[in-house]
Amino acid sequence: MNQEIIKYIEELCKTPSPTGYTKRAEKYLIDEFTKMGYEPYQTNKGNVIVPINPGEENGLLLSAHVDTLGLMVRSIKSNGRLRVTTLGGFPLSYVEQENVTIITRDGKEFTGVMRLNNPAVHGSNDPREAKRDDEHMEVVIDEITNSAEETEALGIAAGDFIALDPRFRVDNGFVKSRHLDDKASAGVLMALAKTIKEENITINRPLYLAFTIYEEVGHGAASGHPKGITDMIAVDMGVVYDDLKTDETKVSICAKDSSGPYNFDLTNELIATAKACDIDYAIDIYPFYGSDASAAVASANDFRHALVGAGVAASHGYERTHENGLNGLFKLLKTYISK
Repeated sequence: MNQEIIKYIEELCKTPSPTGYTKRAEKYLIDEFTKMGYEPYQTNKGNVIVPINPGEENGLLLSAHVDTLGLMVRSIKSNGRLRVTTLGGFPLSYVEQENVTIITRDGKEFTGVMRLNNPAVHGSNDPREAKRDDEHMEVVIDEITNSAEETEALGIAAGDFIALDPRFRVDNGFVKSRHLDDKASAGVLMALAKTIKEENITINRPLYLAFTIYEEVGHGAASGHPKGITDMIAVDMGVVYDDLKTDETKVSICAKDSSGPYNFDLTNELIATAKACDIDYAIDIYPFYGSDASAAVASANDFRHALVGAGVAASHGYERTHENGLNGLFKLLKTYISK
């Protein structure tokens, strides 16, 4: 296993960055790329751009996103607990009984747990029958508070962010954590950038990396691109599902998602590279998916666009990928940029 990839993925996963509160992940990226010898900068929105081989003609942009699913405080209930609203599209059942951290707008932090309003199986049939939605679920704060007034006195308010415990671990080559979408790909891009420096890899066209912070809500890469980009490859998670060929050990190349088909020629170039390198890959359709590349094209950017990623199972839940998929993705990208 490429330990550099795993190191970056773990550090990213353990850095809370729910969409809308990504400052810590942004700083982490800026600091790490500066240590590598690059000169990262940020757009007005906050996306982190890393010039790998600067230039203004025929540029290639590789993007990953570091914003994640999460929650916000919708309101404080009369019993002092928190009603929530979701950040990103996922069923609330996927966060049932998860430990969380509430981050207030003035920087205070409180731990808690997301659970049903009445979770005791010894009290009723509620845990079996209750809907998993914001009316029947709540965040219980790890403080002694029994009223809205007591919770407000702690400094918690509507609009505060709630980060989910990632529970990162590696077992027998499998990487398991929340937020592998898309911190797995971000870790691969970080390792790629470090390898380019260490091995002094020659790149024959302008190359930039972009780490976006609003992908989960649809507009991460809609604006703020470096000048001269003609090709954009979103490096995001590959979907593992019943009728798809991707699994956690493969590199997934997406031909079409809910935004439509990806650029025919650029996608074919990635397929040809995977074949030439003997990379275990699959070509798939993602029926419920949109990427930073599709957001960029929808915002009138004149790019060829494509989408690749390591296979990630249980997307938007407690996710899992494998070292083979991560290493294959790294090899594919390294080979493609070196052509």
